[in-house]
Amino acid sequence: MRILVVEDEPLLADAIAEWLRGEAHAVDIAHDGGAALERVEVHGYDVIVLDRDLPIVHGDDVCRSVVGAHPDVRILLLTAAAEIDDRVTGLALGADDYLPKPFAFPELAARVTALGRRSRPAAPPVLQRAGIRLDPHRREVFRDGRYVPLSRKEFAVLAELLRADGTAVSAEHLLEKAWDENADPFTNAVRLTILKLRRKLGEPPIVQTETGVGYRIP
Repeated sequence: MRILVVEDEPLLADAIAEWLRGEAHAVDIAHDGGAALERVEVHGYDVIVLDRDLPIVHGDDVCRSVVGAHPDVRILLLTAAAEIDDRVTGLALGADDYLPKPFAFPELAARVTALGRRSRPAAPPVLQRAGIRLDPHRREVFRDGRYVPLSRKEFAVLAELLRADGTAVSAEHLLEKAWDENADPFTNAVRLTILKLRRKLGEPPIVQTETGVGYRIP
């Protein structure tokens, strides 16, 4: 899942990003509302974690803009204002969820994951196909009952393949959803990750390549 963290306090932004990356998400950071709007026009985000009190473009205006132009993107508002009226106002802007500061990182991650499930066609909490069982919450993968230890990127790629429900997923889509904006679009990182994933999942090979199309788990 691709996430944008918009927070003007660099230490907090980095902490949120690191926690979410630990959940095998691809995370970009913007420190002001203007930068956030620029990134939204370039990348296909599933969820935006958005601070309301932002420089250059206020978080409320960012929220309105994203809701109007990208209705499939889910927004979690963060703010130090925790009164009921503040929450109502934030949700009225079109945000999908609202979390006051200070917050617990596990709760933030759980809310982001829940919003991510709503940003695409509904999928079960645990993904299963062809003997593979992937639990996003526990970050565990089993094949035919055997535990398969995966890196964050391998886990993220496998999750995207399972969510595709048997259809082919392009390398470009995998790069967009599993890597952040610093990834080189001409890199062979996707191919190498697929190779490692196949090796760890074992025999018989389960991830198929469709030449000129992408990868799929039939």
